[in-house]
Amino acid sequence: MKTLKCHVGMGEKVEADALVAKDNFSARYDLDRIKGVFSRPDHALAGESYHGKVLVFDTAKGGVASAWMLHEMKERGLFPAAILFNRANTILAQGAALANLSMCDRFDDGDVTDLIRTGDRLIVDPSVGEVTILRSG
Repeated sequence: MKTLKCHVGMGEKVEADALVAKDNFSARYDLDRIKGVFSRPDHALAGESYHGKVLVFDTAKGGVASAWMLHEMKERGLFPAAILFNRANTILAQGAALANLSMCDRFDDGDVTDLIRTGDRLIVDPSVGEVTILRSG
């Protein structure tokens, strides 16, 4: 078990498996929000389901549409458990707040896409800025 420190985030404490990519994230352009999968063919996670996963990326991309799409995903019941970034942008942070989706960024130990691997079981606690790796995937 290892605990990573990050900037205090938003949302509830969650436990789920990680899905990691050295890629950026756009809710608008990267996802098929009806099927719950990454749909952009050249995305590192193309074809993977995001539902119930802790998504781990370098940074967020996109504009206002990405923000309201997080809310739409939550309303449909097909959404990630949390999203972790090296650096989030303000638009996606606003979208996560609107959707009550757990999100953290700015990890003390370095690049979060190197610190966490796909399949790792995580506890994300945004209120204290901690992500605990319970087991390696």
